[in-house]
Amino acid sequence: MTDNNQKVYVIRHGETEWSVSGQHTGVTDIPLTDNGRKNAKLLQPMLAKQSFALVLTSPLQRAKETCKLSGLGELAEIVPDLVEWNYGEYEGLTSSQIHKKTPGWTVFVNGCPGGEQPEEVGQRADRVIAKVRAVKGDVALFAHGHILRVLGARWLGLPAMAGRHFLLDTGTLNILGYYRGVPAVQIWNAPLFQ
Repeated sequence: MTDNNQKVYVIRHGETEWSVSGQHTGVTDIPLTDNGRKNAKLLQPMLAKQSFALVLTSPLQRAKETCKLSGLGELAEIVPDLVEWNYGEYEGLTSSQIHKKTPGWTVFVNGCPGGEQPEEVGQRADRVIAKVRAVKGDVALFAHGHILRVLGARWLGLPAMAGRHFLLDTGTLNILGYYRGVPAVQIWNAPLFQ
């Protein structure tokens, strides 16, 4: 069952210390910064105007807290498939630190030693998309940068590695939907304003 009027609100969690420093934050469960919490609260008036058939969040605290501060925490179902990419040996490292070991590395092409490969993250995104498309009505997803970039690519039927083309800042609102029955991006990487 595909609801061609369905909108999927895709929300990347607010700022963390590691998102500011550029460290890869996969399964490390760190909290939002004060600025990240402030940013998450900006979602509340926008999302309060919507009615959601389903609200899903990553089990990691930065996504769950963003969901709660947005006003949707009571409705949220925790979905392990929305957890961030497992960076394995690259967890906590910046891209420049990784490039010293592996020049030209990109997570969307090369994956992570001791962690996940793009196809594995794509399979998780596909399971989330199947769950979303199985309901009638709008859906809100709270998760992380790389998994949501892959989810955006997979929504369009592109390979997981195409996520590299979807830039995604912390605390942004994105909307996936349909154009004449074809999966489409309606809004992507939209900043929140006070």
